[in-house]
This record gives sequence, C-alpha cells and structure tokens, in this order.
Amino acid sequence: MNIAITLTVNGVVRQVEVPGRRLLSDCLRHDLGLTGTHVGCEHGVCGCCTVLLDGEPVRSCLTFAVTVDGHDITTVEGLATPGGAMSPVQRAFAECHGLQCGFCTPGFLCTVTALLRDNPAPTEEEVLEGISGNLCRCTGYQNIVKSVHRAAEIMAEES
Repeated sequence: MNIAITLTVNGVVRQVEVPGRRLLSDCLRHDLGLTGTHVGCEHGVCGCCTVLLDGEPVRSCLTFAVTVDGHDITTVEGLATPGGAMSPVQRAFAECHGLQCGFCTPGFLCTVTALLRDNPAPTEEEVLEGISGNLCRCTGYQNIVKSVHRAAEIMAEES
C-alpha cells in the first residue's frame, strides 16, 4: 500500500505516493528524479546521502520518506542560488579542489552548508569535527578542509 506524502524539496512543493518503507534517498532519486543525492554504504556511515531536513543534515538512507511528510528537504540540487549560480560552499569546493571523483561531494556540500550557517568562522578543529561524519576515499581531506575555510571567507566577504 502506498502512502501519499507532500514534501517541499528545494523550495518546490512535491507530492508523491510511496510505500511505507521507502527510504528518503530512494524517494528523492527514483520518485522525484533528484539524482544528486548519492547512496554509498546504505548504513548511514559514509554521509554520501546527506540532505538537509528543515535545515539540519540527515542521512537520507536511514530516513523513511513517510516520516518527512510536510517537511522541507534541501538536496545538493537546491544549494545553488535561485538564479542558478553556485553557492559559496560549492564555489569554494571548486576553487580549492575539494573533490576528486565527486561521489561524496553532495553529502559534504550539504553538511558544510549547515555547519557554516551555524558556525560562520569555524576553527580547524571545528571543521574537522563538522565533517567527521562524511567519508571521502579520494582526497585525504586536506582540500576539503581548505574548501570549508574558503567558503567561510567567501560568505563573510559577501555578507
């Protein structure tokens, strides 16, 4: 039996019918066609599937879609400005080479967006703690950390 749910995804109200056990990651990718949310481990360990639920980072591979009925979801596709320009976090990751294969990048971008919203000038330790729930197998994290600091600079310059 499918359940009708209404989500606001990236600012757009979306209605979809899903089985009660459909994961949010699968709903976003398969039902709504938003494939920027990646699924890595399917156990909530890697952070690739991180999206923002009412502004807070959550693992969409651990969240049933029916539990977010009526809530706001922001995926990596929704981080850009309304005009389509990259967000400061996206620009910083590109500028500082904070990605290689890109598989983990959507989760990092969502995580860092929330981190910098809550802490616009994090210390090195706060950055490391803030991204500790996201795994990257390519970069060694140095450029990701640089990207976070650069995003904070860009946001401060633009405020």
